Amino acid sequence: MTYQTHIARITNLIADQNGTWDAISPESVARMRLQNRFATGLDIARYTAAIMRKDMAAYDADPAHYTQSLGCWHGFIAQQKMISIKKHFGTTDRRYLYLSGWMVAAMRSEFGPLPDQSMHEKTSVPALIEELYTFLRQADARELGMMFRDVDAARAAGNAIEEQRLLNAIENHQTHVVPIIADIDAGFGNAEATYLLARKMIEAGACALQIENQVSDEKQCGHQDGKVTVPHEDFLAKVRACRYAFLELGVEDGIIVTRTDSLGAGLTKQIAVSKEAGDLGDQYNSYLDCEEIDPATAQNGDVILNRNGKLLRPKRLPSNLFQFRAGSGEDRCVMDCIASLQNGADLLWIETEKPHIEQIAGMVDRIREVVPNAKLVYNNSPSFNWTLNFRQQVFDAWVEEGKDVYAYDRARLMSVDYDGTALADEADERIRTFQADSARRAGIFHHLITLPTYHTAALSTDNLAKEYFGEAGMLGYVKGVQRKEIREGIACVKHQNMSGSDLGDDHKEYFAGEAALKAGGAHNTMNQFAA
Repeated sequence: MTYQTHIARITNLIADQNGTWDAISPESVARMRLQNRFATGLDIARYTAAIMRKDMAAYDADPAHYTQSLGCWHGFIAQQKMISIKKHFGTTDRRYLYLSGWMVAAMRSEFGPLPDQSMHEKTSVPALIEELYTFLRQADARELGMMFRDVDAARAAGNAIEEQRLLNAIENHQTHVVPIIADIDAGFGNAEATYLLARKMIEAGACALQIENQVSDEKQCGHQDGKVTVPHEDFLAKVRACRYAFLELGVEDGIIVTRTDSLGAGLTKQIAVSKEAGDLGDQYNSYLDCEEIDPATAQNGDVILNRNGKLLRPKRLPSNLFQFRAGSGEDRCVMDCIASLQNGADLLWIETEKPHIEQIAGMVDRIREVVPNAKLVYNNSPSFNWTLNFRQQVFDAWVEEGKDVYAYDRARLMSVDYDGTALADEADERIRTFQADSARRAGIFHHLITLPTYHTAALSTDNLAKEYFGEAGMLGYVKGVQRKEIREGIACVKHQNMSGSDLGDDHKEYFAGEAALKAGGAHNTMNQFAA
């Protein structure tokens, strides 16, 4: 409903109360309603799912319309990110949030910092989703609150043109609430456990769940060794559990992102069940590293496969894990992705060991031979050394083109000695255009950085500590932080306003009128930042 429609309906509602509600201001209620647009997390999930579906269709029509996100480990970080996006670009279109299981484990677990191995409390994941949206909704309330104050000021000044401009801006206000792609890891247990957690995450507001094909109790970070995958049927049961959760809660266009770790996972915990040659189980088992045996040489406890009339013994490690054939990772990734898309997944995630467009595109081309509109979510990971990787890619390209690379040592290309060179400049340009180039060539619909705000928090804290505790003293804070906030228009320089002080004052005035004891008077030091 529009601002004026809210006011009209509430006016009629108050009139029906025989005078007992006459102290209630219809316009104040309308303002509070607009400042609290989403009553529940499910309202958010339905709203943002529709946004993602629209964006996916736009990308299918033109891959220049790819989407982006940054991983956020706290609601305040997410809020400041979206405020910044609106300030710099005027719209939140095609910008999302990413919720990283790594950052939940490392920063939000009651156990303290943990590795990315699904050891943190799974309840902390929906709790963070709820927190993220609480802060985004507060950003809406704050921004609209300032607009309402400006309306009142325009009215007081008799400026009808400015009042109408502001009312139009209020009607067309774009919310800070955007889609979250939320990491459910490997499902935190069996399919029932996955369903229960998925339901909580959706109820908190998640419209997109990302789930990976690792063994739940052996789960590893995607950029670490020792990853163990599960047969497709086990994984697809969890994919279906997520879909059931979406459908049960009425989020009928919820998005499931299926991640394959097969490129870097050389192990499996179990042999897949196969009922006939060529089924998913048989395909999965076909990549096992096996040796042909004679029945007479079979040993006690051997697992034996029958393939094409031959008896094969998969190589089993002392850990009771089975290993895949070396070099089979890309083939398994392609198979994983096709199976996921044919069984209800909406988007794919292929975890790679480096950001190389042609490596990704080679797999996507094969997937699209079967599913033409296959699309990826891609992790622009801080685990990659982007500078070194792209300088080496340029070095290799120059060698192939016959260019002189005598001045460069490929193994030392990370060195500051090469900064500002032609090779470094070309590498930086490839990094700059990586997202657009890979969206066009490799089917990447969504680019995210999993852990950026983890690193920015560490970097900014290091810079401040170095200056403040050194010779700069207080100037280290003033010059390095506050002066930049003022000059660059950072909203939280007025931290009282950012935390809701003005919102609270507005409510006090609604509730108590002239008797309200408000914090935002002439002696509030926040007024020093008005200039």
